[in-house]
Amino acid sequence: MNLDSLKIEYDKLQKKYGAIELDSIYSGGCDKNPDICFVFMNPTKRNIASSKTWKGLKSPWIGTKNIWDLFYQLKLLDENVYKKIRKIKGKEWTENFANEVYEEVKKHKYFITNLGKCTQLDARPLPDSVYKEYLHLLEKEIEIINPKVIILFGNQVSSIVLKEKISVSQCRKKQFLKTINGKQYKCYAVFYPVGNGRFNIDKSIEDILYIKSLYYKNLD
Repeated sequence: MNLDSLKIEYDKLQKKYGAIELDSIYSGGCDKNPDICFVFMNPTKRNIASSKTWKGLKSPWIGTKNIWDLFYQLKLLDENVYKKIRKIKGKEWTENFANEVYEEVKKHKYFITNLGKCTQLDARPLPDSVYKEYLHLLEKEIEIINPKVIILFGNQVSSIVLKEKISVSQCRKKQFLKTINGKQYKCYAVFYPVGNGRFNIDKSIEDILYIKSLYYKNLD
């Protein structure tokens, strides 16, 4: 099994739980032993790659700005690319520019994905039951890419992936172990850094920098 084979299952769930006029958003970045796998919630139509007319990468956060502040401050995005992201409007992203951004992600050896790949028209909350239908697919995704560490954003995503009640504020910088097919993966629950969680972005950065310093000093 590979990442492309998972897309068939994601597209089935898009028809079931997503906006019918939008496409699934999959994942992107370094997909072979990345240093970090970042797991967000689910995409919305603000990601312009969800349009059925978009023929390029169907990867997270294309056409958005705020999340790239996080990656830039984590030293996971070069300044020239970051400045381009800040300068242009979301609808001005081209398929070539999306490729350029994700080549940066690959270069810095991280992988970006969502627990739920079902694109919504807005940022409405999804029930746990929807995310749980994606969990076995995310576990296969993790097994395929084999990351060194996994960053889970927010209470809901962290609780579902780790299969226990998680309050990020109560377990900052705490390591969890998740077993998938006999292998243990190091995981951390971190504040969600965008949308309603934007005011927590400094805490997210602090915790991820700590995790980097603990395991991946070569990334600094």
